[in-house]
Amino acid sequence: MTQTKINCRPQSEKSIDIFAGDYSQRKKAIAKLLDLPDNFDILVREMLIGEKKVILYAVDGFLKGDISQKVLEYFCNIGKKEMPEDFDSFVKQEIPYADIVTVSDQETFIHLLLSGLTCLLVDGYEEILAIDFREYPSRSVDEPETDKVLRGSRDGFLESVVPNAALIRRRIRDINLQFRIFKVGKSSRTDVAISYMKGRVKESDIEGIVKRIENVGIDALSMNQESLAEILFPRKWWNPFPKFKYTERPDTASAAILEGSIAILVDNSPAVMLIPTSLFSILEDANDYYFPPITGTYLRFTRMATAVTALFVTPLFLLFFAHPDWLPDNLHFLLLKDTYHIHPLLQFLILEFAIDGLKMASINTPNMLTTPLSIVAGIVFGDYTVDSGLFNSEIMLYMAFVAVANYTQSNMELGYAIKFHRMILLVLTGLFGIYGFVIGTLLLVFMLVFNSTFAGRGYLYPLIPFHGKQFLKRFFRVTLSYNEKEKNYWGNISGK
Repeated sequence: MTQTKINCRPQSEKSIDIFAGDYSQRKKAIAKLLDLPDNFDILVREMLIGEKKVILYAVDGFLKGDISQKVLEYFCNIGKKEMPEDFDSFVKQEIPYADIVTVSDQETFIHLLLSGLTCLLVDGYEEILAIDFREYPSRSVDEPETDKVLRGSRDGFLESVVPNAALIRRRIRDINLQFRIFKVGKSSRTDVAISYMKGRVKESDIEGIVKRIENVGIDALSMNQESLAEILFPRKWWNPFPKFKYTERPDTASAAILEGSIAILVDNSPAVMLIPTSLFSILEDANDYYFPPITGTYLRFTRMATAVTALFVTPLFLLFFAHPDWLPDNLHFLLLKDTYHIHPLLQFLILEFAIDGLKMASINTPNMLTTPLSIVAGIVFGDYTVDSGLFNSEIMLYMAFVAVANYTQSNMELGYAIKFHRMILLVLTGLFGIYGFVIGTLLLVFMLVFNSTFAGRGYLYPLIPFHGKQFLKRFFRVTLSYNEKEKNYWGNISGK
């Protein structure tokens, strides 16, 4: 039997003490504290356990019916029996359940009850017993929609911390795997957990994260993971490149933890935040490791080349459009053949916004209408806009490639960062020609180099600072036997 004693600093918004007085007085105090019976979703059940009067409190919707029913049946079948005088003996002799908590202050009672635990007030005992029967409403552990693999595990994280921790624990059966949980938000009291492998992460990094979480002064994590990230690791608004790697895949999170990363799990969010990270790790995908090394290397090269091409293809087209003599004669077919009514720069910018408009429309479109509306949109934007002269066919072709290329990245933040900088390059190139293109490229390098990260060796590691073997591993998928020889993936395992 696992019995946990929790003592928190008393902090109640109401001048009520549920631990003062006899059983009936405490019962009235709890009813006043919880605004009973106005709060219809709080269940109250009074019963007898032996010769002791007991009142049960639980939140409807969090109660797991089958287990709670069996325990209550056990209580009812005890019959008239004299109960032990002290609370600890009562728990050991009469509670047939493992996951229990002893509550001795009001704040803990409120937190555990509203978190879904079933609380028992027993006549004659000062403490309150909390039993974990809860089962949060959740979906099944299906594969994430935005992080799919062609081969490999098909499970994904949920919106609850405990099942997510279990999915990681299932893959790492090591006593060095640590989980530490915190409460963040004065009103929401959201569960935030950090997970790491003891001995593979610098203690200073762990202490730094713990200190930041404990010092968070916010009312609620309204947007879950994003709210926590903006508070813990503030960044410059003008730099869109992501500071963290997010994943909804347990296998990806487990692999990162084994390699020396720290995973941050937030309740109500299926995404796990991985730190430290770098641009090269964000570009990686689970598919790289579910295929043989040569296939994984090919997929990785394809993904990186597609990202670079999607960034520069339209600005380069605009540059060569203004200077067609810079292109060899055999490549002039890449430029516009027909006359244009709208300048190519404006065409590109209009299509950039139009693509995002179509994305938002597809999200809000009912499933039964998605296919027909997609066909209509494809016909209208693909044929009629070209025939009407609004857009040129070459520009539509390049923008179609860019729109599809964005989906090669599982990280949406990186996809939008590439999009934003592509638009900056378009504007600078369209206004200032080659000088604008150079300035835009230097601005990109500046954003990448000075995008600070929490812990780690830098956003562009292992390129800056340069580490030859790790740099090659970012491009070439090595075999498992070779990878096992080098445990210092981030260079911070065992404090190195």
